[in-house]
Amino acid sequence: MKPWTLGTTFLLVVVLGAGCGAASGARPSEEGPVGPSVARADSDEDSRPERAWSQTGLASYYDSALQGGSTANGLRYDEHGLTAAHRSLPFGTRVRVTNLASGKSVVVTITDRGPFVRGRIIDVSRKAAGKLGFIRIGIARVRVETI
Repeated sequence: MKPWTLGTTFLLVVVLGAGCGAASGARPSEEGPVGPSVARADSDEDSRPERAWSQTGLASYYDSALQGGSTANGLRYDEHGLTAAHRSLPFGTRVRVTNLASGKSVVVTITDRGPFVRGRIIDVSRKAAGKLGFIRIGIARVRVETI
């Protein structure tokens, strides 16, 4: 009888792992336990036609030096507005950002692309960061949900 090889073991784990995940109904996260996770759920009797969407990870905020600069949607950045940058959500999407440590939340509108720092999922305006309570720290673990 031939001993197990690394390739055979890997194939077995992949096949069995895929079957177990599908059978249990579990959904894998986007990047695993260290990176941001994404959860999507269909709404049964909701009045909104689109699916609910949420993402958990790190948020940061725009530096004041960017005040008045152009955003990806063509508008000027206003640090006193409630706006944010996200890599993929459509411009104009309104999302609720909740600081998971404090429970504080704020609704912002996506007006820009970013953040471009690995591990971060959203950049918010200075005003939004103040309402979320992380100006002094600079980053916070948050949940982002479409509304």
